[in-house]
Amino acid sequence: MTGFPSPRPAPQIYVDADACTVKDEVVRVGERHGLVMHFVANQWMRLDDSPLVKRVIVPEGPDAADDWIADAITDRDICVTNDIPLASRCLEKGAKALGQAGKPFDTASIGMALAMRDLNRHLRETGEIRGGGRPVSRKDRSAFLSALENMVQALLRQA
Repeated sequence: MTGFPSPRPAPQIYVDADACTVKDEVVRVGERHGLVMHFVANQWMRLDDSPLVKRVIVPEGPDAADDWIADAITDRDICVTNDIPLASRCLEKGAKALGQAGKPFDTASIGMALAMRDLNRHLRETGEIRGGGRPVSRKDRSAFLSALENMVQALLRQA
């Protein structure tokens, strides 16, 4: 024993990949920093052939990908998802969570995000509103890249 603390493991990125529109952006940032990226989905997906990219195919089921990510993620990692309950589960484990439009989830805002999700679901069920969210724009992709880069750098500084 040398008396020096052991280095912390490198952060990893977990992607809720079934409906993810920013896979290429995740790969760009992950490869730049040499980070392992887990793309979790319930079906095969076309991804970069990088050895840092790991495809995780989970069984069919409403929360199979979410459960896999929530079980595997640590306080050193980042989850990319638009799924607010999954983001909440990751935050509870001390991980970072980032939406595809570049908006980070945090412990201060997750409660309101969950409440708004429930309200919007109720309004869709009653016919008050229709459709889903808006598509991801070029501006959203740029915001996502910047936010993911900042999260990764902050985690790497904690080493």
